Amino acid sequence: MRGPHNIIRLVRTGATLERTGAMQVILDAYDAPPLLRLVARLMGKPFMWLGYKGDPAMPPATRALTALGPAYIKFGQILSTRPDLVGDDLAVQLRVLQDKLPPFATALSKAEVAKELGVTVDDAFSEFSEPIAAASIAQVHKARLADTGEEVAVKVLRPGIERAFRKDVDAFYFAARMVELFAPGARRLRPMDVIEHFDGVVRGELDLRLESSAASEFADNTKGDEGFRVPSIKWGLSGRRVMTLGWADGAPLGDNDAIDAAGHDRALLGERVLRLFLMHALRDGFFHADMHQGNLKVAPNGDIVCYDFGIMGHIDEYTRRVYAEILFGFIRRDYKRVAEVHFEAGYVPADQDVDEFARALRAVGEPIFGMDASHISMGRLLAYLFEVTERFGMETRTELILLQRTMVVVEGVARSLNPHINIWEVARPVVEDYIKKSIGPRALLSDLTRTALVMARFGPRLPGMVEAALVAQADPKPVEKKHWRRYVVLAALIGGAFGAVVVAALDHIF
Repeated sequence: MRGPHNIIRLVRTGATLERTGAMQVILDAYDAPPLLRLVARLMGKPFMWLGYKGDPAMPPATRALTALGPAYIKFGQILSTRPDLVGDDLAVQLRVLQDKLPPFATALSKAEVAKELGVTVDDAFSEFSEPIAAASIAQVHKARLADTGEEVAVKVLRPGIERAFRKDVDAFYFAARMVELFAPGARRLRPMDVIEHFDGVVRGELDLRLESSAASEFADNTKGDEGFRVPSIKWGLSGRRVMTLGWADGAPLGDNDAIDAAGHDRALLGERVLRLFLMHALRDGFFHADMHQGNLKVAPNGDIVCYDFGIMGHIDEYTRRVYAEILFGFIRRDYKRVAEVHFEAGYVPADQDVDEFARALRAVGEPIFGMDASHISMGRLLAYLFEVTERFGMETRTELILLQRTMVVVEGVARSLNPHINIWEVARPVVEDYIKKSIGPRALLSDLTRTALVMARFGPRLPGMVEAALVAQADPKPVEKKHWRRYVVLAALIGGAFGAVVVAALDHIF
């Protein structure tokens, strides 16, 4: 479906922004220069008749994004957490996209539950409310289990959502291809890889069985985290398009007035949100990748309750160590080490100058330290960081897209709770603790032990491999004779590596 017909979809995007008045709001929020304003208007105004009208009762930006479809709504949800990037007024408008979109009929939800679970709503639940929250992909009902009386939340996918998302993502693919063809300088950002990554994430979010599994794993990982909890999944009442989980009482994390009225410390909550995210990403390598205010509550006892697990991030241990070293280097203001880590990980081409890169990173990091977070323009910081990466030929790391995006979202959430929060000071103890456990001497011993265990699995096979090698050596057949050296080399490598690991581990211990 990624053909030229998507040009109409992209033109309609600009036309919709113009028709709803969102174009002016966005240009003002970003303080766009006159030339950009002129180009945007020339692309939008002549085609206004192609634009969607949207709901006139909504603010312009929200009206445009909801009219354009679920993928655009997802984009708006991310921007809603960053008033420092889009301005306070636009951020407030976009926050409606998190969980206050128009719901679909309860009768459709009940029909979907019966179809998916094989039981009627009346048989499964003694109570089933009207929609209490509606987002881009699904809506939620409050219910009560018929057999136990426990209060639960029932999440149901929007009818036809799969097809709607397919249309949006298809247009994004086309736009990414056009960028690669006509803007060679942007190829290093790998726009097609970025869209493919986004596509994979969305496909996972449209299968609630995967979300249930992710929620269960996340709950197991975090059950010992103080001040944090995850509702339990009700597996018997969950399927591909329906998910049931325990109910979470509390104030929405985006409602500062309600949080203040409940007597919670917003500054403490802001620090906790940021630290929890870093801990989950670094310690577990499995983190909630959609941590906006609409997916977080503050329980009456002060615990942060997390839900909506459609987008989860996973990073392997090596990448976590690289990420931690980069963060730790910035925290210590050791820009040379940050630069070296980028080169060692292959993030920057080897033909670049590491000292020059370190100086460029210093210009990014130094303005942050010793400043109140409210005085830091993340827009200017990100713009300069983009210039640095372009200058040194860095490519977009698709495996880090979710991590980087979620870091932006979580920082925005923390900032909305406490505008004066200093992200580096809050992050420092979490990163230092991870560094000690994963990069220091204890980590070395742990790595050696794991390697020894892997090598030990081959121990029982070594005699047979050596015997096969000797038999092959004695056999004059040319077909088999050419293989015997492989057996000998393989046996020697495994045996030698196993011995080296054991010796190194013993030497480290004693």
